[in-house]
Amino acid sequence: MAAPIKENISIDVLDKIDIRVGTIKLVEDVEKSDKLVKLSVDFGEFTRTILVGMKGERNNPKEVEGQQALFVVNLAPKKMAGEVSEGMLFDIGYADGIIPVLAQPEKSVPNGTRVG
Repeated sequence: MAAPIKENISIDVLDKIDIRVGTIKLVEDVEKSDKLVKLSVDFGEFTRTILVGMKGERNNPKEVEGQQALFVVNLAPKKMAGEVSEGMLFDIGYADGIIPVLAQPEKSVPNGTRVG
């Protein structure tokens, strides 16, 4: 059964979210966490460190190195397990209890390309 649709939001709220394509350059372990890995993501004109709970979701989190994916880049930095995350990875499936996959463009686009 599909999850219920969340409550409606205005287009103004959606317009505030800066979603961009980035290439995952490096995946590193976060030693103080059983779940988190640290991604170094290239967005063309800038690079961000983004923490994601990928340890329990994939046998080999490093398999996403070199992949393009969608990220929120304008979230406030958040400290987790002694590291700072500067964004959020979009993945598909986690919220529905299935093995997640990356949300990514159907073909390569320049890093930093905006969604919308």
